[in-house]
Amino acid sequence: MGRLALVGAGRMGLPIVRALVRAGHDVRVSDRRPEVAPAVRDAGARWAPDDVTRGVDVVFTALPGNPELRASMPGLLDAIGPGVTWIDLTSTAPDLGRELAGAARARGVEVLDAPLGGGPAAASDAALTLYVGGRAEVLDRHRALLGAFADRIHHCGEPGTGYLTKLLVNVLWFTQAAAVTEVLLLGQRAGLAPGVLGELLGDGPASSDFLRDYLPALLAGDGLRSFGLDRVVEELDAVRSAAAAAGSPYVVAGAVTDLYRDALAHFGPVDGELLGAAYLEHLAGRRLAD
Repeated sequence: MGRLALVGAGRMGLPIVRALVRAGHDVRVSDRRPEVAPAVRDAGARWAPDDVTRGVDVVFTALPGNPELRASMPGLLDAIGPGVTWIDLTSTAPDLGRELAGAARARGVEVLDAPLGGGPAAASDAALTLYVGGRAEVLDRHRALLGAFADRIHHCGEPGTGYLTKLLVNVLWFTQAAAVTEVLLLGQRAGLAPGVLGELLGDGPASSDFLRDYLPALLAGDGLRSFGLDRVVEELDAVRSAAAAAGSPYVVAGAVTDLYRDALAHFGPVDGELLGAAYLEHLAGRRLAD
């Protein structure tokens, strides 16, 4: 049993709180939205917005994105003492993550970046994937704790590599969503039924988890509304910045980033991971479901 703090009781944070409580941990929670306090208490955790880090061994952050993390961490770092471990579950831009991790280590705080793979359902089932950057011995010390809500824990390397790995996974997923939509729309114009073509693609050398697992949602016009379109663009922009800093090409993914930015301008900051696909349908003047 450990004494834990978690900052951010949102779509992902709240089911993680429940999993940690089920595992027998004493969990203190804070969130900038006081209206989530009843749900936190119902999960068996302590609502502690004013002193969330008091007496804890590990501090988790599970925030929507970069702006919230940047706003929260100065106050948290002032309150966290030496010997505490900070584990960031946010899909953070690598440069921001390295900046904040450096400030934490200067205070004697151990740091792991461990962004999440999987959505709220996986969090509820303790079946998340973690992409972890940081010292191997720190991860080993906390692996059992992380196992309360994740069943796949990958050590990616030095600090910051977890952040980058998670973002690269997402870049490839968003790229596949765009490419599959374009192919299906072109086939549809030539008289190929999108469902039939999608099944053929999924049974051939170009198959992917996207085709196998998400084709029904794409064909049904399901935007997968568990993640905001503005957050998609935030993540893609972070990878564009990382590629520029590394002097690495970002041609194909750059086009996908521009597509999602155009989708954001068209639809606004609404929820939907597949709204890039919906924007391609808008440009084509037809829907795959037609």
